[in-house]
Amino acid sequence: MAVDHYENFPVASILLPRRLRPAVEAIYAFARSADDIADEGDARPEERLAALGAYDAALDAIAAGTPPQDPLFARLAAVVAAYRLDLQPLRNLLSAFRQDVTTVRYADFAALLDYCRRSADPVGRLMLALYGVADPLSLRQSDAVCSALQLINFWQDVAIDIEKGRIYLPLDDLQRFGVGEADIRAGRRGPAWTALMRFEVERARALMLEGAPLATRLPGRVGWELRMVVQGGLRILEAIERVDYDVFARRPKLGRLDWLAVGWRAIKM
Repeated sequence: MAVDHYENFPVASILLPRRLRPAVEAIYAFARSADDIADEGDARPEERLAALGAYDAALDAIAAGTPPQDPLFARLAAVVAAYRLDLQPLRNLLSAFRQDVTTVRYADFAALLDYCRRSADPVGRLMLALYGVADPLSLRQSDAVCSALQLINFWQDVAIDIEKGRIYLPLDDLQRFGVGEADIRAGRRGPAWTALMRFEVERARALMLEGAPLATRLPGRVGWELRMVVQGGLRILEAIERVDYDVFARRPKLGRLDWLAVGWRAIKM
């Protein structure tokens, strides 16, 4: 299971109960396809926003009990009905995707976390809903884990995102540490870049550890699933550290030995 944007869905994980796989796949298909509308291809911004508007309209139709005949939305409607899912997390995802079309810089960490609240946290909340978990503590800890995963993805993908014209590192942090946008475009490393990335890595780690107790409290497969997600995210942060924060030369990711370490750490949790 990849620790990556919207690949956080455990679609193919052997830990996911078979009975939940169709529901997870239906939610994943909605999120993945809408995310692709915002990010992929060469459509103009207004075309992307119009297509995402059609997804909003489909959610309205599902809420009204008259879902579109499109198989993607028909499957989603069946899942929403079967599990009595709140549509707001799905609407929040669409809000984040629209923001991806129009926003390419974030002034501060609060603005970035607000984006994570809509781009990542709904994933965890939907998964908890499938398991029937809705207590406030679990929701808060799930949000922390999902936001941490989103931040980790951003720190992995600095070089990829700048090619798309995007910088997710908060602008006030860039100024604080003396890193300019030109430095990022040039892949320029140095003491300032190292200090900035060390700060951001620790920030993501703290958020992940804040939510980690949820993994040991949830029973059965969902608990093991979340343990792997938590440890996978933490391991990627270590991978970024191992390359001395050089995310320009190649994207830090996990290899086979890393996943063995992740599994062992999940057991130790």
